[in-house]
Amino acid sequence: MTLLYSEVEEELRAAVRDLLADRCPPAAVLERAESDAYDPGLWKTLAVEIGVAGLLVPEEHGGAGASAREAAVVLEELGRGVAPVPFLTSAVLATRALLEVRDSAGELLGRLAEGRATAALAVSLAASPYRPGRGSSVTAAEGRLSGTVSGVAGAEVADVLLVPAGGNLYTVDPAAARIEVAPSFDLTRPVATVTFAGAPATRLGAVDLAGVLRYGAGLLASEQLGVAEWCLDTTLAYVRERRQFARPIGSFQAIKHRLADLWLDVVRARAAARAAATDGSALTVAVAQAWNSGVAVHVAEEALQLHGGIGMTWEHPLHLFLKRAKAAEIAFGTPGDHREALASLADVPGPE
Repeated sequence: MTLLYSEVEEELRAAVRDLLADRCPPAAVLERAESDAYDPGLWKTLAVEIGVAGLLVPEEHGGAGASAREAAVVLEELGRGVAPVPFLTSAVLATRALLEVRDSAGELLGRLAEGRATAALAVSLAASPYRPGRGSSVTAAEGRLSGTVSGVAGAEVADVLLVPAGGNLYTVDPAAARIEVAPSFDLTRPVATVTFAGAPATRLGAVDLAGVLRYGAGLLASEQLGVAEWCLDTTLAYVRERRQFARPIGSFQAIKHRLADLWLDVVRARAAARAAATDGSALTVAVAQAWNSGVAVHVAEEALQLHGGIGMTWEHPLHLFLKRAKAAEIAFGTPGDHREALASLADVPGPE
């Protein structure tokens, strides 16, 4: 197993990074953060022209047939820009769920791959591979769904809702559900409460929801890596320019030590994220989430502190990255959940 980036992955990274620099700099994200978080024009370009929507879709269904490693590179760049697009929710999570029932979901996979539709998996962001049903009370009976799912990301912009219930996966027209956007700490990734009251549903087949969430958690580590990388790079640039006592503050030893520690944290986070994307086992995913969740938050907090007064203002985009890191920390399992799982997987008993 190699953790190095391939030439194809670097080309994909360059295409996504150039597009985001042109169409979605942090200042632009900040400008629209409180009005309409998602950017449909940016998503159309990413999905159709660059083809990220179909990365994980097999070639026979019109996709690129790529691996999780390519999707991880895209997520790194989207994390670096806190880009308000439904890549994680539609092209990763929903697509992974559909791949488990591909025999009955071929047409939908094709629509997602071509960027003609987006989907949202109706699970709470607080759900985890260890508690996949958390936040959901949905039941199925006679082709209809009833119940509520809280904290669903991407539901308000989805053309199709994928709803797990009773071990099966169902498709529901969003018009048949009540979708109420809830206050979200992360302004760039809104969440909603989705309520079904006898909504007509089409059963696609059995789904391993825990496995789907594990896959999402493993790739979320790459987004968290991107958040941490942007915060570190931006802080390095700032401390080279900000002057105190007639010298750049980055020249002070105390600042150097803090930045060196952050750099080491990010390097380790990169290794953990790459391992989770390459291997995808329960062990590597638990390691990646147990480490990367905390690193993203810590680097964002340190970035805010080292920016001084400007870092505390609404005009600087740093708060968007801190909020993304804090919200992602509880998505698909908290660091504590993953450390507990890791102890079991590594056969290391916890304290009694």
